[in-house]
Amino acid sequence: MIRLYKLSSDIIIEKNNEHFLIKHKTWDEVVNTSELYSWLETLIVKDLQIDPLTWASNKNKIEAPIQSQEVWASGVTYLRSRDARMEESEHAKSAYDLVYEADRPELFFKSLPHRVAGHHQKVNIRRDSTWNVPEPELTIFINSSGQIAGYTCGNDMSSRSIEGENTLYLPQAKTYERSAALGPCLLVLNHPIDSSTTIDLKIFRENACVFQGQTRVNAMKRKLEDLKDYLLRGLKFEYGCYLMTGTGVVPPTTFTLNGGDVVEISIDGIGILENEVAWF
Repeated sequence: MIRLYKLSSDIIIEKNNEHFLIKHKTWDEVVNTSELYSWLETLIVKDLQIDPLTWASNKNKIEAPIQSQEVWASGVTYLRSRDARMEESEHAKSAYDLVYEADRPELFFKSLPHRVAGHHQKVNIRRDSTWNVPEPELTIFINSSGQIAGYTCGNDMSSRSIEGENTLYLPQAKTYERSAALGPCLLVLNHPIDSSTTIDLKIFRENACVFQGQTRVNAMKRKLEDLKDYLLRGLKFEYGCYLMTGTGVVPPTTFTLNGGDVVEISIDGIGILENEVAWF
């Protein structure tokens, strides 16, 4: 496996705990390279290697793995997500039940790149919402050729009280400043991600873990390729895009985020995406 890290002016390749610098390339150019895994392997040469101290000094400068890409999201792809959406909205129960069983998935726009938080950056909760939760999601990168070229951790922050009030309020519940986070890297594989991959969510309040949940990719009702294909039926992306693939971990109805909470999302092979919560 290969991990790509985006810094303010550099891109770093990680493989087998060694690190290599990509020179004179933008993030958009790199991630949209054809046969990305094979191409990255050609750059893993000694004269591009950086020493451990240099890598350690740059780890705190990691940015969200995004430049010009839009972020889209999928809903109700896990049974737990369907049940949670039905819990929050009595009058919309049938809609969520139907979309879970339908061939066509729920897809919605999530964020422009400048509103996306990276690792160790803050995500927001809305002041006009009384019930806010994170949603840990395997997020796929779809390149400009329409292929799944990488994977990252995603946090689809949600204002459940707003969405529960009326399903037509979904855009306000899902899309606002720093309502999405991606990172810490882009995982590039020479094969599809393992279906047994674990997605883990932990929420900390005053250094104590107040919620923990876990799921696996194979608990998802839909296939990643199918979600990608439906998104591309009506859209083209010059620089590729990110697609959050839904959540199978939802805190109970009695839980809501507070300012100062820390959300930690970890996915096998990708790493940990950590974000502090702030009011907006």
